[in-house]
Amino acid sequence: MLRREPPRRPTLEGNVAVREGRRLSFAEYGSHRGPAIVWMHGTPGARRQIPLDARAYAEEHGLRIIGIDRPGIGSSTPYLYPNVLDWTADLELLLDALGIDDVRVIGLSGGGPYALAAGAGLPTRVRGVGVLGGVAPTRGDDAVDGGVIQLAVRFAPLISVGRVPLGVALTTAIRTVRPLAGAGLDLYARVQPPGDRNLLSRPEFKAMFLDDLLNGSRFQTSAPLADLVLFTREWGFRLADVKVPVRWWHGDDDHIVPFRHGQHVVERLPDATMSVIDGESHLGGLGIAAAVLSELMALDSM
Repeated sequence: MLRREPPRRPTLEGNVAVREGRRLSFAEYGSHRGPAIVWMHGTPGARRQIPLDARAYAEEHGLRIIGIDRPGIGSSTPYLYPNVLDWTADLELLLDALGIDDVRVIGLSGGGPYALAAGAGLPTRVRGVGVLGGVAPTRGDDAVDGGVIQLAVRFAPLISVGRVPLGVALTTAIRTVRPLAGAGLDLYARVQPPGDRNLLSRPEFKAMFLDDLLNGSRFQTSAPLADLVLFTREWGFRLADVKVPVRWWHGDDDHIVPFRHGQHVVERLPDATMSVIDGESHLGGLGIAAAVLSELMALDSM
């Protein structure tokens, strides 16, 4: 049997200084001089959680895709933002450091709220937002109930108090099972709905997830817990504040973020459209990365 080569390393990978002496780590793919797209990973995930199809599309079309580690994953300094909107001040510093004037932002699942925050907080720099099965608000006027996220809402006080020790335990567990990561991903795939199971069985997606887990997030793993805390708070902005164009893709068989959550958010955004991914579940948006990039690049809110 031929051995499949691991995904190519990013064209650039490093850290950028942000507020309060912290740093954010990032990975860049494609053309360093091309139009920029920030790709916000899911929960859990890290900077390399970018489909190989998206990386190839970036190279072919001269785009610059930048994956950013949220605080507490990869080499990004652990930190809990007061709300999701506050992260955009760090994003602005990162864009300045990388010489990026304007940008489009994509968010997968737990990265969705951060992508929408970028549209609300940096409207003069963000030309468009793409969301793939994004998490919906759980607090405030825009809130919607139901879905797996309600477990986090129920246990929010415990997660908040135990975030640091839980993060240490999670990091230790991941380091312990590293040699079994491939088998563990296969086991996870077997208990998923058909859409996600089929996607995770494809060699290129398995390689991407393993590369992200073993390399992108190998140092620390507290970011997913910080995400859960923030998702149970008000985001710091209302959906009506996101004036830039938003394109939303959602699998109609999503078992993590219900499809109706996506509909709920899109109905409240000033300039948004919903694309249904027929028969797909939570990770379905990753399987249409080239189409997502193509549509997002056609947006121009300036």
